[in-house]
Order: sequence, then C-alpha cells, then structure tokens
Amino acid sequence: MAIAAGKRLHLLVNLFCIGSFLNTINAAEVMRDMTSMEIVYDMKVGWNLGNTLDAWADGVSGLETETCWGNPKTTKALIDAVKEKGFKTVRVPVTWRAHFGSAPSYTIDKEWLDRVEEVINYVLDNGMYAILNTHHDEWVTLTSSSKSEVTDKITKIWAQIADRFKEYSDYLIFETLNEPRLYGTQYEWSGGTAEARNILNDYNLAIVNTIRNSGGNNAKRHIMIPTHAATSMDVAQDALVIPNNDKRIIVSQHTYWPYNFTMNTGDGATTKWGSEKDQTECVEELDRIANKFVKKGIPVIIGEWGSIERSNTDDRAFHAEFYAREVRKRGMLPVWWDNGYEKSGGFALISRKNQTWVFPSIADGIIKGVNDGTPVFQRESKATFSTVDYSSGKIHYSLPINSFIALNAYDMMGRNIYSMKNFHQPAGNYSICLPADKFSSGKYILQLKTNDNSVSKKIVITK
Repeated sequence: MAIAAGKRLHLLVNLFCIGSFLNTINAAEVMRDMTSMEIVYDMKVGWNLGNTLDAWADGVSGLETETCWGNPKTTKALIDAVKEKGFKTVRVPVTWRAHFGSAPSYTIDKEWLDRVEEVINYVLDNGMYAILNTHHDEWVTLTSSSKSEVTDKITKIWAQIADRFKEYSDYLIFETLNEPRLYGTQYEWSGGTAEARNILNDYNLAIVNTIRNSGGNNAKRHIMIPTHAATSMDVAQDALVIPNNDKRIIVSQHTYWPYNFTMNTGDGATTKWGSEKDQTECVEELDRIANKFVKKGIPVIIGEWGSIERSNTDDRAFHAEFYAREVRKRGMLPVWWDNGYEKSGGFALISRKNQTWVFPSIADGIIKGVNDGTPVFQRESKATFSTVDYSSGKIHYSLPINSFIALNAYDMMGRNIYSMKNFHQPAGNYSICLPADKFSSGKYILQLKTNDNSVSKKIVITK
C-alpha cells in the first residue's frame, strides 16, 4: 500500500496527546476503546463555567438567562484562555427550566439548545473534554408524590439533549443531574432520606436508559451520576446504585473540603490551611472516597471543589495545589468551581470580561498539583509520529524512552481495524508498514500508545 498526499493516503498534521484524537474531529464521530477510568484519568484537570448557562431568574427567558447573574456572554476566547493555562476539561452547567415548553412533549427551545451546543463546541474544538448536565432544575424533587411526573419530564428533556449530541465523540460527557436533594428540609445537605436516595437511583436509571436508547454514540457514552446532593457522605455513597451495572458510569462528587476553610463564613470558619494535620486529614478523606469507589473499579469526578476569596490567596493556592495533586494521585478528576465572581466570597480564578487570571497562583497551583509542575499538554507530548515515507507506505515514529507500545487503527465509528499490541521497544526511531488488505477507502485514526501516553494522527485512504 503506497501513501500519497492528496491521492492515495494523506496525513493531516494535527498532533495531540494522551489518547486524544484529532482536534478537528473530536466534536463528532469517534468513540475510542477506552474505559471510563481511562477517560477520567485522561481528562486530568477541569474548570467549571459556573453561573452562566446555569443562571436563571423569574421573568427572564430565552438567551438572556446566560447573563442574568452578572457574568458576560461566554466567548471562545475565554475557553481558549482556560486551555492555555493547562486545563483539559470544562464542565458546562446548564439549567433548562426556563427553556422548554409544557407537557406532554416539554420541547426545548431551539435557540437555547443551539447556544448550548455552540459553547460545548468552543470546548471540543480546543481538543478538550466537555461535561454537560442539568443543573438548577430544582423541579427534580425526590418525593414519591412527584416521582411519576418528574420521571416523565426529565427523561423527555434528556431524550432531546441526547438526540442533539448523539453523534458527538467521547470527549463529551453527560451528567444526569447536578445536586438532586430534598430542598428546604433538614435532610437537604445531610445525605437525604432512604426514600429520597432510592428515588434518585430510579431517576439516574431512567435517564441513563434514555441516553443509551437514543442512538448514535450514546450507546457507549460515558455518563456521570450523582449521590444525593452530590455529597461524599457515607450514607449517600453507600446508597448509590450504578444503573444496570453499566461499566461506563462515573460517580459525581462535590467536596468543598474542608468546609470551614473552603466555604464557611460563620462559626468555625478559618482562612488558614496547610498544617501537617490539615494535610493528613485531607489524605484520609480522599482515601475514603477512593476506597469507596475507585478501588472497586468505579471512576470518580470531583465535579465541584474550590475555596472562596477571603484575602487569603497564599493559603488558597497551597490548598489548591495539594488537593488537586492528591485527587489526581487517586485516579480521580478535580474540576474547580468558578462562578465568575472575583470579590470576597467568590470562586473566580479568571476574569470573564478580559480573560486575565485574577488569581494566577491558585490556577497555577492546580496545574502544578496534577502535573508535577509540568504543563498538561507539554508533559503528554512524549512519543511522536514523525514522517511518512510516501513511496513505501511506512509510518515512522519516535520513542524518547524505553516503552511497551501498541499501535491501533480505528475507523470513524471507533471500530478497531488493525492492531499491533504490547511489545517492548527501546528508545529510538522506528518504521512499520500498514497492511493494505486491512483498509478500505476512507478516514482512519492511527493511535500510538506507550506506557504513559498516546499520540494520534488522522489518515485518509483512497484506492
């Protein structure tokens, strides 16, 4: 099989890292052969676009809701700045309550769904992961009297979301619900009641089934589900049921740990963190979460965490670096909650107006924590494809260190067409030939995996 630019086989120059496929195609089509645990580890470190598409107010409707809590309209420049800092995942909270019609269809407003998709594509077009959820939809109550109506409504909402994004790749993660809880009761933030936790399990099951049955890539999409209020309390964790024992389910936890440092402004609040005792307690708490899920093969995303501004930037930066590092060490994903509010009591790290980092030491601490001081995208650029010998059909690649390698070729549906797996090679430059009988005309992704990263390129074959 010969390789010829523009005629037989041409190789696009986009190169990217750790299991990622091409930036220009990761918004659509490709579902890689990766477990949810591998996906979470690849997502590495995240940032929340909070208080934006999730904002709502009585009397405000349409696209005006995006700015009704004071944040400006989201731009691609903002997402670009988040990527440039080193974040690899953006959680996009979305509130749907003001954007769909009445029963029985609960049709989502097209202009709102279009806007949500536009922002999701800001993320995906940067080669980043996006998490899409239902956020401040507090009509999702955990009571038996409303269960039938809520199930009907939430599954119809998710059916429309799933249909819109069903051809998107596994760079898009769905999250069934945000912090479902017994609103306004003594159980709201204490783990809920047994009945409420069981109802939540039923909602998660109904939504997951709706997504799975929606066609396209959603049969294999990675889906996050929360505990009651997304709490990491034992009583809520122990009651959570993985729908259908689905192997592509990720548990969502919101930690804000320790509360007295990260959020509390009343009795017991402190602006200081970092003692040996603080660090030991943090390690113990994260071990508890990891032992509950990760050690049992169930991946975890810390979908919200952070600390509020109280003129204590140094302590916040130290906490952020330590916490992100310890979360990452346990195979979980830390996603900082940024609500866009830069003043006292806010979680903002970056200005939404001019894309400057208002607390750069905290953002840098997070990246350093997950990455041992090396920028995310830089650290992952290890093995590389180099050149293509057009006359012989050979693919050339380089290994900077000794490594086990695997070479895979996938079609655009994510099906593995060709594999050379698990053999050891010392550092050096290598060449291999692709067998002509394995490939028909079309687009393919070549993926080279090493011990700790992966690089990929897109090829187009014509015969």
